[in-house]
Amino acid sequence: MLSISNLVVEEEIKNSFSIRFLEDKKYEQKSTYRLVYNRILLIESGKGEIIIDDQVFQISSLQLFLIAKGQFISFNAETKFTGYELSFGDCFWERTPSSANNCKAVLFNNASANQTIPLNHQDNIELISIFKSLWYEYQKEEYINQLDALAAYLKIIMIKIANVNHSLSKGFDSYENQTYAQFLELISKNYKTSREVADYADLLGISARKLTDLCKRCSNRGAKELINGQILAEAKRALQFTSNPVKEIAFQLNFTTAEQFSHFFKKNAQVSPHEYRLLFLNIGN
Repeated sequence: MLSISNLVVEEEIKNSFSIRFLEDKKYEQKSTYRLVYNRILLIESGKGEIIIDDQVFQISSLQLFLIAKGQFISFNAETKFTGYELSFGDCFWERTPSSANNCKAVLFNNASANQTIPLNHQDNIELISIFKSLWYEYQKEEYINQLDALAAYLKIIMIKIANVNHSLSKGFDSYENQTYAQFLELISKNYKTSREVADYADLLGISARKLTDLCKRCSNRGAKELINGQILAEAKRALQFTSNPVKEIAFQLNFTTAEQFSHFFKKNAQVSPHEYRLLFLNIGN
């Protein structure tokens, strides 16, 4: 369960974009951050643990973490790593060409499905080179169209990560990989109106059982779990970043009643919507 102990609100970033190179970054104590921006961590080397929402991940070399705005992250004490930290807001992402929108949707709209991505040696070399170039560009004295240049780098990074994620092989063929990516995209577009696995299976032209088995092979999570994860992520964002009543949020997410929404939220987040929202009151005051 989440706790407000040592909870820190992420500071505002100029132009909703930043990239930092962290060398031997060490965390002396555990603090939890609520992200206002999407974040990509490219770990070159390190050890320790990162906790995203309530899930613990071991930090190692040649590793990517994708963390969406609204998620919570913390690092256990004595965690140490070297790598790049890239943060961007949705308003900055709008600068990137629309051809990369599908990549962002697949990777970040249901970030928990792609929370960490292992890298092989070649992919790591290529990504470090791009991140390093972006970091150099970001540090230059401001010039006309600099933000557009940074957005172009971000597009390349997103496409590259999407390709790495797509090519990961865990015993399933490329057709299944493509179907899984299509499923995640469909969830991002239809989660408000379609919540049943069978609905998405029909759109993909396969059986609900095959879709569930495919998702488990690709992500170790069932199809229904991925659908609920998208709904829960949107509910959390609405509770954190708006003052809309719970009843209105329930209506926006197409729940029949506020009670039905509250039951769904508590079952999946272990706290009620009201309790979840209270976690953020007076933070930073």
